[in-house]
Amino acid sequence: MRRCALFKGFEGYVQADAASVYDALFRPTGDEDDDGKQRREVGCWSHARRKYWEAAFAKEPVAREALLRIGKLFALDTKLRGKRRPPSTVARLRNEHLRPLVEDFLDFAERKYERVRDRRGSLRSALGYCVRQADALRAFLDDGRLRMDNNLSEGQLRKVVRIRDAALFAGSDEHAEAAGHILSLIASARLHQLDPERYLRDLIRVLPHWPRQRFLELHAELGPLRVPDPPQ
Repeated sequence: MRRCALFKGFEGYVQADAASVYDALFRPTGDEDDDGKQRREVGCWSHARRKYWEAAFAKEPVAREALLRIGKLFALDTKLRGKRRPPSTVARLRNEHLRPLVEDFLDFAERKYERVRDRRGSLRSALGYCVRQADALRAFLDDGRLRMDNNLSEGQLRKVVRIRDAALFAGSDEHAEAAGHILSLIASARLHQLDPERYLRDLIRVLPHWPRQRFLELHAELGPLRVPDPPQ
């Protein structure tokens, strides 16, 4: 499978589930698509928790205990992040208060996995997921900007999936790529509490006059563009 062109040249964190399609992003392949950039995999605790729900429905006591433990991790992380704490403070608080609980849970998962690894079932799948993804599930502890899950991103992706039924066809590969760029801009605006319509309108007005090397200054993360309305 070709490395996703969207990430070509990108270096940093990539948060996703453990789907094999992402493997090429984190491991050197040596092929023509390998851009040599370092990307760190960040796991998703919501995906990990979902697998324990499946096992809990099968009346597995270990799964219920795992759900309680993960629930406490989420609750504590929400408390530590607060409303507007700076990332450096969040990382420090996580390291002091949350990391020991995360390590305890991962040790718990590994111990329980050793007992069920030779039997099939949803519990083995849930525990095995955490054992294999242990490093990725720890990653959010190292940077206060990261979240425990990628629910925000997946919520935006679901909107794209719903659009497919109405749009049906993009017309061509070029049109599909352009649609992807626009939908990404809209999603970024929403994630940063901006009005997507106004953000796109202002973006279109300033782009023709904006230096290419300063395009990142227009990112939604930096807030509204504050372009004055044209005279009536």
